[in-house]
Amino acid sequence: MKLSKRLAKGFKPAAARVMGRKTLEPLMPSPLPTLFDTGLLAQRRSRAAHGFAQADFLHREIAAEIQERLEEVNKSFQSRAIIGWQAGLWGEIMGGTGLAVPDADVLGVETGAHDLVIHALGLHWANDPVGQLVQCRRALRPDGLMIAALFGGQTLHELRVALAEAEIELSGGLSPRIAPMGELRDLGALLQRAGFALPVADLRRFDVTYKTPMHLMAELRAMGETNVMAARSRKPMRRALLARACEIYAQHFPAKGGGVRATFEVAFLTGWAPHDSQQKPLRPGSAAASLADALGTVEQSAGEKPGK
Repeated sequence: MKLSKRLAKGFKPAAARVMGRKTLEPLMPSPLPTLFDTGLLAQRRSRAAHGFAQADFLHREIAAEIQERLEEVNKSFQSRAIIGWQAGLWGEIMGGTGLAVPDADVLGVETGAHDLVIHALGLHWANDPVGQLVQCRRALRPDGLMIAALFGGQTLHELRVALAEAEIELSGGLSPRIAPMGELRDLGALLQRAGFALPVADLRRFDVTYKTPMHLMAELRAMGETNVMAARSRKPMRRALLARACEIYAQHFPAKGGGVRATFEVAFLTGWAPHDSQQKPLRPGSAAASLADALGTVEQSAGEKPGK
């Protein structure tokens, strides 16, 4: 199926080599429980690598989108790092060289070595996303830029619903099958916790059409985006459960013109390494003109009633 037929209208689309680098010191261990089996994730990605070119459309679209955003920034970037298992592909799409960095717990980047860091569609698999972002900030020079793209929001909510309904119906219970996805407000807060200046978070939605739910699941395997949750069931999915989930999916989430629809929401997190030249928020009470003057009204204290 061609990309133009699979992507919804409204989304505007727009070889790296590994160098020997001193790595950042490991952060303190996260007190949060381990959500993802990173060893299994690496295995799934390795298995998907040989056929990834048949399922790389999201990576290509998102890399092109980030390149368009960079072209709107009034700054020339000289040393960039791209973090992710497909960093080489992103480097080619974004039209330049740079450091390709695997998205491991400890990133292979030198402190203060880069003026641009791109986290390429892998942060949603991080057990410690704040720690990853902190390492990205440390890798930046002052006034350097970081852009992270990750799945969030309503990504694959249709598949989540279909699997949950089928499992409750046939088994009377639930097991973790689709990874939790962060909401935009929560994801934006991660930038502040990581110490970025001028943080911005926004969302893009892809509505993709597949012939059947099985075609969607096959493409997820080809993307390396299958279930690696630590709490997942180790038992293979029963055929009856899979068949019922496909029936529910097709019934509740049909696509116009045939097939089924699937949602991918991509969050873009943008932040800058702090620098004295950056715009600072004004102190309370330091404004040259009051909001009341701007609105043409009379300013009142919090306890004062109108007309008094």
